[in-house]
Amino acid sequence: MFTSNAGPLDRGIRIVVGLVVLSLLFIYPTSDWRYASLLGLVPLLTGLAGTCPLYSMLGLSTCPTQRG
Repeated sequence: MFTSNAGPLDRGIRIVVGLVVLSLLFIYPTSDWRYASLLGLVPLLTGLAGTCPLYSMLGLSTCPTQRG
């Protein structure tokens, strides 16, 4: 469906950042900004999918080039 435009290092960083931001929801359950931590879903899902819509719009890619 979507072409992969996030390289392995980029994907790993996105997954870690997404999990850290989402964990704030459970670490601070009574804070006023707890629902803002749901924004961690964005990097987590783009990291798991391997594609970033913003990269697609800007024509960027962090995938290694295929040599053949």
